[in-house]
Amino acid sequence: MIAAQAALETKMLLRNGEQLLLTVVIPTLLLVLFSTVDIVDTGAGEAVDFLAPGILALAVMSTAFTGQAIATGFERRYGVLKRLASSPLPRWGLMTAKTLSVLVTEVLQVILLTVIAFALGWSPQGNPFAVLLLLVAGTAAFSGLGLLMAGTLKAEATLAAANLVFLLLLVGGGVIVPLDKFPSAAQDLLGLLPISALSGGLRDVLEHGAGMPWADLGVLGVWAVVGLAAAGRFFRWE
Repeated sequence: MIAAQAALETKMLLRNGEQLLLTVVIPTLLLVLFSTVDIVDTGAGEAVDFLAPGILALAVMSTAFTGQAIATGFERRYGVLKRLASSPLPRWGLMTAKTLSVLVTEVLQVILLTVIAFALGWSPQGNPFAVLLLLVAGTAAFSGLGLLMAGTLKAEATLAAANLVFLLLLVGGGVIVPLDKFPSAAQDLLGLLPISALSGGLRDVLEHGAGMPWADLGVLGVWAVVGLAAAGRFFRWE
């Protein structure tokens, strides 16, 4: 039942034009545009080496947080979650299916963006296990926050808030603009954001060949625990 529901969730996500815009089109356009046009000062080295890790982090956020929050919020509004909750599929099974759908979508995103980045001249370094661990931790953190928003706010409020947060974190999360371009007073605060921890950790590994970025993993772990615990406590099915 979980596998069937996960397959259905994935098909619905991939057939949704707005979801595809968030999860595929926007990250791809940003990667190609800022890698080929000298708009933002990304420091020494090739622009794609700086941008690719940040765009991978953006892809995780777009699927696990923004897309999932909006889709789940409207499913809750239209009574879909209430009906599914009364089906033979248990509630934990439904959430597991949604998580599997997010992971499948992220795998497709990572493959697509990696191929495009390689075509643009990307030369990643570092340990693949560290990259995988960061992506999983980032997925957990953003999923918890997305479900918390979808399960507590009205669907329209979720739509507006999720898109606003997406834009704010895109600008201030170190995805395209390096954090050291911001005022020093704001850098420490911005560094505690989940998108900053994910993009910074991926960049340390893939661009600089660093080892396991424990500090960034710690930040993501805290966000994951807090977000998932709050979602489990306050999520309303109707």
